[in-house]
Amino acid sequence: MMAQSEIIIGNKNSENRIIGSENTNKAGLILKSYLEKIFIVPFEISSTDNLQGSDIYLEINERIASNSFLIESNNQDIHIIAPTEKLLRYGIYTLLEYWGFRKFTAAVEYVPEVEFLSFPKNHKQLHSASFEYRAMLYPDAYDEDFRDWHKLDWHLNDFGIWGHSFDRLLPPKENFATHPDFFALYEGKRRAESLCMTNDTVVDLVSKKVSSLIDENPNAQFYSISQNDDVVYCECTECKKLNTEYGGPQGALYYFLNKIALRFPKTKFTTLAYLHTYNPPTDSIIAPNIFTLFSPIELNRGKFLNENQSFKNTLQNWSATTSHLYLWDYTVQFSNYLSPFPNIHTFSQNYKLFKEKNVRGVFVQGYADVPGDFSELRQYLLAKLLWDVNCDTDAVTDDFLRGFYGKAATSIKKYLNLLTENQVQKNQYLDIYSGPVQSRKSFLTPEAMDQYDQLISEAENAVKDQPDLKLRVSKLRLALEYVYFEQSKFYGKDAHGMFVINRKKEKEVRKGLTERVEKFVQHCNEVGIYELSEGGISPDDYLQEWIKISQNTTSHLGENLEVRLLTEPAEDFKGKGSYGLVDGTRGFKDFNINWMGWYGNNPEIEIKTNNLDFNTLNINFLEDQRHWVFTPQKITLFGYSKKWEIIEERILPLLTEKYNNNVNTFIFFHKSFSKFTHIKVIIENQQQLPYWRNRKFKKPMVMIDEIEFQKK
Repeated sequence: MMAQSEIIIGNKNSENRIIGSENTNKAGLILKSYLEKIFIVPFEISSTDNLQGSDIYLEINERIASNSFLIESNNQDIHIIAPTEKLLRYGIYTLLEYWGFRKFTAAVEYVPEVEFLSFPKNHKQLHSASFEYRAMLYPDAYDEDFRDWHKLDWHLNDFGIWGHSFDRLLPPKENFATHPDFFALYEGKRRAESLCMTNDTVVDLVSKKVSSLIDENPNAQFYSISQNDDVVYCECTECKKLNTEYGGPQGALYYFLNKIALRFPKTKFTTLAYLHTYNPPTDSIIAPNIFTLFSPIELNRGKFLNENQSFKNTLQNWSATTSHLYLWDYTVQFSNYLSPFPNIHTFSQNYKLFKEKNVRGVFVQGYADVPGDFSELRQYLLAKLLWDVNCDTDAVTDDFLRGFYGKAATSIKKYLNLLTENQVQKNQYLDIYSGPVQSRKSFLTPEAMDQYDQLISEAENAVKDQPDLKLRVSKLRLALEYVYFEQSKFYGKDAHGMFVINRKKEKEVRKGLTERVEKFVQHCNEVGIYELSEGGISPDDYLQEWIKISQNTTSHLGENLEVRLLTEPAEDFKGKGSYGLVDGTRGFKDFNINWMGWYGNNPEIEIKTNNLDFNTLNINFLEDQRHWVFTPQKITLFGYSKKWEIIEERILPLLTEKYNNNVNTFIFFHKSFSKFTHIKVIIENQQQLPYWRNRKFKKPMVMIDEIEFQKK
């Protein structure tokens, strides 16, 4: 029956050949190498027809549509036809996948063990890409063979200059001091973070730089002319006029871009629609060689994007504004590469939406070359969607889990499903710059963590006698360990915390916990996880930070005192509430853990001391200027004994520009503190942002971790 309806290729047929021409030789060798992993009989590559057996014909034909290839058969032979050699290779990999071959990662392939391969007779299918440009920033995308198999482009090859580029097109280090007028007038001051869009000299200089880049990279497809990674833009008279006319800062940007694009009509330019240029310009014509890379960074990644009407409207407006709309998709948690981030279930619907709204190309940002949590599955699934948004993602996921994790697949699928169920049920906002502490009450509760641990243990046990598979499964445990360590810092001395109280009433790290961190670090290094967040610390540095935190403990007289917050901290930075200021747990340099923050208002805190015998009060403040966290202007202490009276008013030093995070402790000594039943702390926040961090819609924040009561 099969012989009548299928073309058969196998060991018993020594006449099978690959028929091509000189320009298909590379593709032919790829096909030959894979087929000979199955069959003993070698495959001949020939330019002449074979009248005896079934052949596989390879043909380059420009009549096939771009970004497409054709696989067809007659009664005897299989034909793969494509407009370019690259697309011909894509057709070969598609045929190999049809026959059961897989390339799960750059290093992990699956070759089926079969006696023969079959293909339907008189079959014809044109395979076309859902998007004309398909690039991703995941570990195995750095491997050319992986990219080829999964039909991926590579931005590092395709762009003569990539990403945020203003500071490279016109470097402020070389020009700002002598020509501040080249740069943005923002909030009344010239700023080096952006360019003036209406300065003709700037247009000339940037055009000159672009010309040199084209000469240096003649084979590049695109050249990026994009704002820096900041919200600064020019508000000079001419730029402001354009921004008013065209709906915002994007107005002057596209005026500037159009001028340059007209000088290079055959060159494709990309620009980011990002932050202040998120929306399309109104009533503006964009030059036909400008490709907009829409970059919606501030979205809830835990929900389907088609449920976000505002996003859909903006995407639709961009689609109506330009015929060259690309999209930058943020698919992982950049602040914590190893923290579970249950958004995989959203990929399929999101990519169908992109296709529906006429997005032509997608750049998928992941963990770069760091193998973060589920990096292998994420990159595999996203690659499939980039080529075909209608692929069955459930089937692809199951196929990957079986092939990559073997008998552990069932437990891992349960783990993935449970993560997603908990996320959806709790409706936790998934921010790409959040972390495991923020999710401690939703999908990363201690109870949920116990369930995940059990499922990963089941998975490990299922492959305990298969070292390669066991290593792959054990990498998933790194995420659970990381969550446990991060949350244990937050919980401090309480349940699930990193500290216990010893016989001396001092805090010490739970027995065996530091050893677990050491093992975690060793495992990270073994699997190539060299940083734990985007541009963040290494595993080795993480261990050193852990040791510093374990040594930076405090035991003070005010622990567990009654605290009343007279002014509310910011919603996202309430920490443990008022208890967090006297829980005996200090913060470190990460503002997400054990810091309480007041955004644009003044912290006012009242503590019931009941004549506590102490004479020293320490208040710890975080300084993280990159995130608009500053030390305050003034601290005033009040004491209550029948009436409120000022104990001390202290004016703090003026701010200076700093690039590193610091913890600043201010010490107050008063020999009569104990006469008061209540202490009130009023902290005067900075009234305005310092000029070097001044941004629209941003306010200064004060962050406190602990108010410590000592007797010295």
